Amino acid sequence: MPDIAIVGAGLAGCECARVLAALGVEVTLFECKPKERSAAHVSDSLSELVCSNSLRSDALASGIGLLKQELRDLASPFMVDADACRVPAGKALAVDRELFAARVTEAVVQNPKIHLVQATISSLEDERLAPFRYIVLAAGPLATESLSESLAQAIGMEHCYFYDAIAPIVWGHSLDHTIVFRGSRYGDEQGEAADEGDYLNCPMNRDEYNTFYEALCAAEKVHARDFEKHFEGCMPIEALAERGPKTLVFGPMKPVGFTDPRTGRRPWALLQLRAESLNAAAYNLVGCQTKLTYAEQARVFRLIPGMAKAEFVRFGSMHRNTYVNAPKVLAPDSSLLARPNVFVAGQISGVEGYVESAAHGHWVARILQARLTGSTLATPPVTTALGALLGHLRTEQKKFQPSNAHFGLMPEPGFRIPKKERKEWYAERARKDFAAWQAGLAHELTQTGIVH
Repeated sequence: MPDIAIVGAGLAGCECARVLAALGVEVTLFECKPKERSAAHVSDSLSELVCSNSLRSDALASGIGLLKQELRDLASPFMVDADACRVPAGKALAVDRELFAARVTEAVVQNPKIHLVQATISSLEDERLAPFRYIVLAAGPLATESLSESLAQAIGMEHCYFYDAIAPIVWGHSLDHTIVFRGSRYGDEQGEAADEGDYLNCPMNRDEYNTFYEALCAAEKVHARDFEKHFEGCMPIEALAERGPKTLVFGPMKPVGFTDPRTGRRPWALLQLRAESLNAAAYNLVGCQTKLTYAEQARVFRLIPGMAKAEFVRFGSMHRNTYVNAPKVLAPDSSLLARPNVFVAGQISGVEGYVESAAHGHWVARILQARLTGSTLATPPVTTALGALLGHLRTEQKKFQPSNAHFGLMPEPGFRIPKKERKEWYAERARKDFAAWQAGLAHELTQTGIVH
């Protein structure tokens, strides 16, 4: 019988399929596009990035930067493509989202070991899944209602939801460049010229910020449903603003590290805009994910200096994200306790973020290859970024919530380390432990004759 069916060709599904193919395993990849799209998707390409083009920090002294490096160590196809499609974003790794999705799509379509079937799988009981030994559910947080209901029935629990918000995108040519200036945080200290830096910045004085803030708080929002919950790492800007007038100034609109060229002083607040593509024609409003109505988005964001005549490529919106209570319903290998032949990969498992989703899809692929060959696969130590992320899915909590990769998921050092040295210490320990784990993995594969 055929070995593996993967449902969903997003970041986790494509990574899982491509890693399995690289390991010599044929897979069938089901994707509902182009026949169906979620409310957040606009393209027919696979692995579409919907809410941002940023894969966040690339610094090793951060949980996400560490995770990306571990994926590079594992020859992750996702990271190869991301690095090839990067656009300037300071210390972050951001990509040209259209180029990235096109590159992944081409790689999947041309891979002889991946059989892409463009059809909607609406249930785990779908007859098209019946012939396969193993099923990987990688439909993402935007899985269809029917597939989500089928999953809920299989695990015997109510749905768990949180709602995600995506930020607006504006055309760069529509900005007022007599006000907007280019620069990265602390750019002058790094020796940058005034016209250098990866971000565009809209500076606000106190009165301008207060005008924007009051309009934001009073703006009409899309009606909220009773069961809506927001993931803390992707709160709508208006929800953050409700916590107090200085919340944004100390959060997504913090002006620290910038000087307004017009005044020679630090602004009271500042909005950053990040390029969406290599040609820098369009810009994402960093930290401005929102569920304001479209008309209110245009009115409120045009109150920001430099954006009075901004033309919107895409407005922000809300979309449903579904995930399972992983510690209760998943086995350590990410299979369903209730259905051991069904694996869950990506955000629907309870990891949060683009890189985390791809990383989990990568791991599920390696787990499946080990199962098919009758070998064992040791989990990376919890002191590593990947191991800590997998550990999060096994750690029971009073109220399980999706999580990004961060140092808080790793064990404490057990002795005092100066605050300014802690991140570097976590990173150094992780790199050492990951290298040892990978060396042990390579030795075991050599011993069993399974060498990648």
